[in-house]
Amino acid sequence: MDTYERVTRNTVEVVTDDDLRTLLAQPQKTVYAGYEPSGEIHLGHLVTINKLVDLQAAGFEVTVLLADLHAFLNRKGTMEKVGDLAEYNKRCFEGLGLKNVKYVLGSDLQLNRDYELLVLQLSQQITLNRATRSMDEVGRQMEHPTVSQMIYPIMQMADIAMLGADAAVGGIDQRKIHMLAREHLINFGYKAPVCIHTPILNGLDGKKMSSSQGNYISVADTEEDIMKKCQKAFCPPEIPENPVLQIFQYHIFPRLPAITIKRPDKFGGDRTFSDYKDLELSYSRGEVHPLDLKKSCGISLVEILEPVRDYIG
Repeated sequence: MDTYERVTRNTVEVVTDDDLRTLLAQPQKTVYAGYEPSGEIHLGHLVTINKLVDLQAAGFEVTVLLADLHAFLNRKGTMEKVGDLAEYNKRCFEGLGLKNVKYVLGSDLQLNRDYELLVLQLSQQITLNRATRSMDEVGRQMEHPTVSQMIYPIMQMADIAMLGADAAVGGIDQRKIHMLAREHLINFGYKAPVCIHTPILNGLDGKKMSSSQGNYISVADTEEDIMKKCQKAFCPPEIPENPVLQIFQYHIFPRLPAITIKRPDKFGGDRTFSDYKDLELSYSRGEVHPLDLKKSCGISLVEILEPVRDYIG
């Protein structure tokens, strides 16, 4: 596939497509994504990690922001706790292939005069209503938002500026924050970033992926746990919102050249697929049984995640 196809595959939208094409033609280009330090890195995080891997292969210099201050502002724990998690998450990201990239700890970037002045300048332009709406999908306990959570999106805008990022990657839940950045950073002499948004995938039960529900696969899960979770996963005959097919589309095919679904001869024998669309079509026709699909999903994920388990060992 060509560079543009690789950069845009498995995305929900790019804002804007023309800006991205212009950026791809530049010899030097930078992209960033920020992650609040969390206890486990799971398949939800891997969607944007895969996209950063694609962008690095396309010639982008990649910066990963380990957003400890953002996690603190979003009520995710003490600074000491999120600081420890940031280091653990960095190891996970490296194990997933994000090596030879720049890692920046949020508090190292954000606690200086120029950064704080930009935050205050931006805060004069952002209404409380816009800030609240931009946090609706990413904030914790937003039925009673705190002032700290209103600072969060403004700091994210400042991150893009101070890191000198040409592009920002995030889940589609980051869209409102990114649009604020495109709208307001130009008022202070910074460029409007190209925004690359990835989908929010379902949990294994077909519902919203949530740490509290345990409906996800962690990169630290054992082979046995991965296989068990995949075998129990919700896998309806329908294609849309099928979490097992989503794993194939967004995690397995971007990292493996082909997958083989092993079956006894009496059930048609083994089937090998090198393209997700071919697998999806076969499944929609009933040519692949859900149990065989889930078993192949588990085997493939074990292979993909093995280097991470070894690395963070």
